[in-house]
Amino acid sequence: MNDFTQIPDQYQIKKPLIQETYLSDGELIKWQGEYSEIYSTISSTEKYSPTFLGKIPSLGKKEALESLDAACNAFDNGRGSWPTMKVRDRIKCMRNFADQMKSKREEIVKLLMWEIGKNLNDSQKEFDRTVDYIYDTIEAYKTIDRDSSKFEKHSGIYAHIRRGPLGVVLCLGPYNYPLNETFCLLIPALIMGNTTIFKPAKHGVLLISPLLEIFKNCFPKGVVNILYGRGRALATPIMESGKVTVLALIGHSTSANALQEKHPKKNRLRLVLGLEANNPAIVLKDANLDLAINECVAGALSFNGQRCTALKLIYVHEDIIEEFNKKFAEKVDSLKFGNPWDESAQLTPLPEPNKPDYIQDLISDATSKGAKVINKKGGIKSDNYIYPAVLYPVNKSMKVYSEEQFGPVVPIISFNDINQPINDMAESNYGQQASVFGEDVNVLAPLLDTLVNLVCRVNLNSSCQRGPDNYPFTGRKDSAFSTLSVHDALRSFSIRTFVASKDNEVNKKIIKDLLNTKKSNFISTDYIL
Repeated sequence: MNDFTQIPDQYQIKKPLIQETYLSDGELIKWQGEYSEIYSTISSTEKYSPTFLGKIPSLGKKEALESLDAACNAFDNGRGSWPTMKVRDRIKCMRNFADQMKSKREEIVKLLMWEIGKNLNDSQKEFDRTVDYIYDTIEAYKTIDRDSSKFEKHSGIYAHIRRGPLGVVLCLGPYNYPLNETFCLLIPALIMGNTTIFKPAKHGVLLISPLLEIFKNCFPKGVVNILYGRGRALATPIMESGKVTVLALIGHSTSANALQEKHPKKNRLRLVLGLEANNPAIVLKDANLDLAINECVAGALSFNGQRCTALKLIYVHEDIIEEFNKKFAEKVDSLKFGNPWDESAQLTPLPEPNKPDYIQDLISDATSKGAKVINKKGGIKSDNYIYPAVLYPVNKSMKVYSEEQFGPVVPIISFNDINQPINDMAESNYGQQASVFGEDVNVLAPLLDTLVNLVCRVNLNSSCQRGPDNYPFTGRKDSAFSTLSVHDALRSFSIRTFVASKDNEVNKKIIKDLLNTKKSNFISTDYIL
């Protein structure tokens, strides 16, 4: 493993970040209670030792319910300034936030590297992609609003139809994309007129700190509330109140299920969930082997496999399995492990201290049931990492087959009948994406026609991924609920609502007066360019 004692000056942690405040009801409130210490698994000393990054408040039920009241008051049963605000004014607030956020790029990128071990290039991409997502969301909302700037008439009744907010949103993001995927929930929820309570992930929590003041300055009182602490201590009482209208969560289905159960009025609760997956790759016997191997290595091990879109199972036709395994193992062993700021590092320290032991357990379980580690470096372990193990042959009795490993281990399964991977996918609890590698359209056509009914995205001769953000991001079964993308997320966090009026002279005069006087923010045909 690498020596982590040489850290460039611009990436050194020279002073821990002590987050002394949290955002609630439009104020940065100084915390007087207990704190939780935040450590990085990256060592800054010659002898390995986790690096102290800072502290966050350990808020509890009292602070959670106060922030909930703030969000409820800001929504005010639909009467609040934010849900009733003109679309152009909400857009102005959001654009102002994005413009100010860009000034925090260097600080947030640095924290992304230290907190979750994401390499420099990917950390920069996450920040830039998030800013672009905000601007794209603004443009998508303007398009929706333009399409709504008219009256429809059917059966003698006029209707002015727009998308309106739902209420209070509880937003819980993941540690692997603590900025981008969290904001893919938070930003569309906000711009549609909802009020929010947001709890950052356990890992990747300090990087939100540079944005607190900006959130405070750019949005009205109570619209954005940011809490620090354990999910159980904060999210549970918020859900038990029954006042949350939308649960927006990217994480594990067990967490989503547990929180749903806490809500006393489940029929009133809308879910926007991005959950786990066990995405397979199917490598057909006529596949371009070099292309398939490059894509499968990237798909399985980008950010150490800590992506819900990562390839978790690789099915390879038995006619090419020997050559595939040899080249794949060599390719994996050529990947360099290093610090996130090392430009050549493709593998980086794991942010969860217990993850190397967990991956080792998966390897041990698989090898005890007949699999072999077919790459030379596979399973080599250090204090904060375990080198990717390529396992073959894998079968259903192994934990690595059924569990979303979310780490550096790659299971390979051979097949001779295409129905084997298809049936396995049908039996799986998950249905997010799949990758298919091959060129014979006679084989691909029926396979693609089947796979689109088992998962929500089929990637032809490429690894699974989320982007571009304009495309739908969703899943079947336990992989997702609702759809996220620039356009779809706006729909997920809103509902169609309208004012209807019978076609008569009195109503016509009222509508005309409303339009001319601009006294209503809803009844409007203003066109936003």
